[in-house]
Amino acid sequence: MEKNTAVQQPAAMKKYLRKSEPITYALSLFGLAMLTGWVQGYSKTFFIDFALGDSGLPTPAITAIVAALFFVARIISAVCDIGIGYRIDRTHTKWGKLRPWILYSSVPLFLSTILLFVAPRTGNVMFTIIWIYALYIVYTIVGSGVENPLNCFGAVSTPNPDERGSFLSFASIAKAVGQQGGMVALLIVGIIFKAKYGHHIDKQEYTISAIICAFLGIVLVLLAFFNNRERVPYTSEKTNIVESLKVVFTNKNLLMVAITKLTGFGRGVYSAVSVYIAVYLLGSKDMNLGLMLPMGIGTAVSMLIVNFLLKRMSTKKIYISFCLYGASALTLLFIFTQIVGFNGLKENPVYLVIFLCLNFLIGLQHGNTNLTPNIMIADCIDEIELKTGKRVDALCYSGVSLFAKIAAALTDSFGVLLIGWTGYIAATGGTYGPQSDATLNKFLIIYTIIPAVFVIFQGMPILFYDLVGEKKKRITEQLIAKRGVKED
Repeated sequence: MEKNTAVQQPAAMKKYLRKSEPITYALSLFGLAMLTGWVQGYSKTFFIDFALGDSGLPTPAITAIVAALFFVARIISAVCDIGIGYRIDRTHTKWGKLRPWILYSSVPLFLSTILLFVAPRTGNVMFTIIWIYALYIVYTIVGSGVENPLNCFGAVSTPNPDERGSFLSFASIAKAVGQQGGMVALLIVGIIFKAKYGHHIDKQEYTISAIICAFLGIVLVLLAFFNNRERVPYTSEKTNIVESLKVVFTNKNLLMVAITKLTGFGRGVYSAVSVYIAVYLLGSKDMNLGLMLPMGIGTAVSMLIVNFLLKRMSTKKIYISFCLYGASALTLLFIFTQIVGFNGLKENPVYLVIFLCLNFLIGLQHGNTNLTPNIMIADCIDEIELKTGKRVDALCYSGVSLFAKIAAALTDSFGVLLIGWTGYIAATGGTYGPQSDATLNKFLIIYTIIPAVFVIFQGMPILFYDLVGEKKKRITEQLIAKRGVKED
């Protein structure tokens, strides 16, 4: 009898995803990034210049109010994130544990996003402050109900770590591109207003762009609900939230990934002034796309690079290397802008082209921070399950999100306070006004040197991360042998 020499494919190497799933998941992350990127990129200037710009309050008072708003809302959201993550892990339905949350949180996220960019004309400053505080807090809480489960799909879509890495890489590229979507919407709306009225009406353009980003964003988010599946089985153990938090926060590797969010919080303060640099360097808020597009292209390119490197290097080496590179690129842009000055950039097209090219080089660092931590978190979830027998996907993402939200609170508040430090004069009559040279040069410092320092801080915790190489491979094989795979 002829001996059967066929070798059965190991479960860890089997392909589980349907061809359409990476596409719909990528589009969903694109849509969420467009919505949240819009709010992140433009809520500061809308609150400072258009919701409170005509209030009669001095600019330092306005920036203090807005800085406090971002800090309070983010901290509330961070606390709620843990509760949402815990409830997601205890959600067992015919749709899975993630998809119901995406469905039911989408409508309130859509509505709160739009209302954030509708400043009421009551003449009552206190009412306006209460309005933006209440809506922003609601937005951050319901946003967690969509963002948390959507991010978790990478960990539950397939037990194959190589397939998972490619799945997350493709989706993360779409997410990075989606963050620029709001800028495109604002540019198109601005062109239409300029053609119709002969000039920009900034406040109305922000509101209409918010409606577009919110609608398209939620439509795309819901694609994951209808098409993507969860294949990693639930664990049967029931634990209370204290026990679950202990599981999450006593895992060294997950804790290191989470701490990077805090140590690197200041790397994102550039977003607080990017609109102002676009206004005073490129001539219009609509040209924020022209400023950020080179950085966005660099981000997309670097995610392809990271995806390539993941097959040859550990996540630890990639993360640290890109942090060192990012700090160097930001420092180079700082040195260049200090040599030529803000006025030099405006007056010399060659200098401006160099400035935008350097923005591309800076963008090359972001592919790492957009992609590598998500792969690390998914690996940490596997490590925790092997050690404890508990599968806490959502709570692990919530644990990291807790640190990320605290960091975001610090980033947003710090960025807004830095706007006050520059001596910026808030818009009046719905139009941006002139600024001093000292203010403009401080904008450039916020855009470059401050983020460079925090990029170095961000990489330090990963020096202690060790879930790589043979250890990672061994965990994957032992897990599949222990609990199998949830088939479609």
